[in-house]
Amino acid sequence: MSKGRRGDKPPEFRPGAWLLGTGPEHDIAICTRARLARNLQGFRFSPCLDEAEARDLYGTIVSRLQKPGLPDALAVVDLESIDELERSVLVERHLISRELAAKTRASGVAVDPDESVALMINEEDHLRVQVFAPGLQTEEVWRRTERLDNALIQRLPMAWSEEFGFLTSCPTNTGTGLRLSVMLHLPGLVWSEEIDKATNVAQKIHLAVRGLYGEGSRALGDFYQVSNQVTLGRDESQIQSDVFLAVGRIVQWEREVREALLRGSARTRTLDRIHRALGVLERAQILTSEEALGCLSALRFGIEEELLRDFRVADVNRALLLSQPGHLQRHTRERLQPEERDQRRAQLLREVLGCTP
Repeated sequence: MSKGRRGDKPPEFRPGAWLLGTGPEHDIAICTRARLARNLQGFRFSPCLDEAEARDLYGTIVSRLQKPGLPDALAVVDLESIDELERSVLVERHLISRELAAKTRASGVAVDPDESVALMINEEDHLRVQVFAPGLQTEEVWRRTERLDNALIQRLPMAWSEEFGFLTSCPTNTGTGLRLSVMLHLPGLVWSEEIDKATNVAQKIHLAVRGLYGEGSRALGDFYQVSNQVTLGRDESQIQSDVFLAVGRIVQWEREVREALLRGSARTRTLDRIHRALGVLERAQILTSEEALGCLSALRFGIEEELLRDFRVADVNRALLLSQPGHLQRHTRERLQPEERDQRRAQLLREVLGCTP
């Protein structure tokens, strides 16, 4: 274990736009994100680039982004200049993907001050434009994304086909290149064992249901990302409308299930589950990331349904981030082995939540 200076204060906690805990339907809809896949003319797709080409592409994009006139002020983080821990923090904040964090060649991310905009540079596509807003705000997020996209098109020669639309590294993104997703907290559907049914319904209307960190990730802490699958043959307004209506139905389904879980004999089992999770957070000396997310999910459910009155959702959101390996180590200013992280996580969550062992 390598340690930082004990006298240093932990970095100031900022939740980022995706975890503010505000916005429409915020008790269930955590965050809305629009992501555009864009590529530049004159360069091969990112998976085909050699190291020199990747560096040339990266330099071209960064130099254009630094010119004045974009609707959002962006600061570029060169991923080659930061270590694995700081990359992990960016992944945990949903600013970059795990795939981009693993890149060993020229790549980066451009982020605005409140982390509501993040442009991944040289991921699967040359540019992955991301815009976030708390709660269920598909229309608002798309409007802001469109303004940014139009500004980018003015300064970068995008790869475009009259027949197919925007050209992308993966054919599933061709067309609009738009993935509109909403992160949902669905403990009701999970606890009532209806989540598979909800997932199947979503897939039948061409929505993808993924875990906390998107494609290829598992659902942790009852958090799911729901997004459109079709980008070709439908325009952006249709995609926005489809996702808004479908997610609205899932949110309503979750509300109905939660009400059922709080009636009759089911209420006792639900309360027991919430208070068992609270007991673990209060008493556990060792907590893995997965255990922590499960307990915090139950605690969040209890707070939102006014079953627990001594806790705040804002503190749970803070705990959700600080319990992740990268944030935990940066907060404690120590490089920790997995077992040490599990011990420190249990201690830190008690402090954040005000639990007394």
